[in-house]
Amino acid sequence: MGELDQLLSTPASLVLLALNVGLSFAAFQNAALMDRLMFDVSRIRRNKEWYRWVSSGFVHGDPFHLLINMMTLYAFGPTLEAWLGTSAFLGIYFGSLLAGSAWTWMEHFRDVNYRAVGASGAISGLVSVFAMFAPVAMLIFPPVPVILYALGFILWSAWAASNNVRDGIGHSAHLGGALAGVAIVCIWWPHIPQRMVDQIVAAVTGF
Repeated sequence: MGELDQLLSTPASLVLLALNVGLSFAAFQNAALMDRLMFDVSRIRRNKEWYRWVSSGFVHGDPFHLLINMMTLYAFGPTLEAWLGTSAFLGIYFGSLLAGSAWTWMEHFRDVNYRAVGASGAISGLVSVFAMFAPVAMLIFPPVPVILYALGFILWSAWAASNNVRDGIGHSAHLGGALAGVAIVCIWWPHIPQRMVDQIVAAVTGF
């Protein structure tokens, strides 16, 4: 099955791609829509607009931001949905999205000027889950096993979030989403962490 055929056979991945692209481009052209959907600490605190924890994950800051997240969703989403089923895939996606928003809320609760957009929390969760199910699968770019990429990503996000790095990237959302992906696997598929270790050991030792 080709990549396009797989995408067409995984409805949740296809719909999520379409929603992200459609809403993001609509928000690029409509500042009021962007303002309505983004993660905004002040609005959430003042008006109890908790829906922003989810809606902010479907709009992006610019086309490049959208492209990076959608390329990653396209690379990992259909495969995970095919492996695990649509219900489990959606549980991972939205669980990681909410965890990313929760971690962002925890980190920036007192910063009433903090605003953020992007599907980064959900995407980070998908990468973490993929890395646990297929740790030695090789990425095309960078050309490393996915487990090394995921581990490095988590460590970098943790360092950047703890040091309040302001580089336009939602490190808190990345960290929360990635850790949620790990937690979801451990809860729903408790045998997978040991299988992951076995795959890594076999790859390293050649057995």
